[in-house]
Amino acid sequence: MANPPRRPVNPLDAAEALFKPAKKKPEQAVERPALPNVKELVSLKIDSDVLAFFQENGAGWQDRINDTLRAAMKNGL
Repeated sequence: MANPPRRPVNPLDAAEALFKPAKKKPEQAVERPALPNVKELVSLKIDSDVLAFFQENGAGWQDRINDTLRAAMKNGL
């Protein structure tokens, strides 16, 4: 019996071969320890008036929110 061609001759078979799912084993996620004092990107919904209050003094509003939250954290809030 002859070996089949390595590449599909039919254009439809060639197109379907391109979209076949890969049969790779998913890699295990590596658990990395959190680094101290590293900022993380988060999405946070806050009231628009609270945001306006922190933004009214210009640049650095994110740091001001962070400082306020840290002070509340230290006060046990």
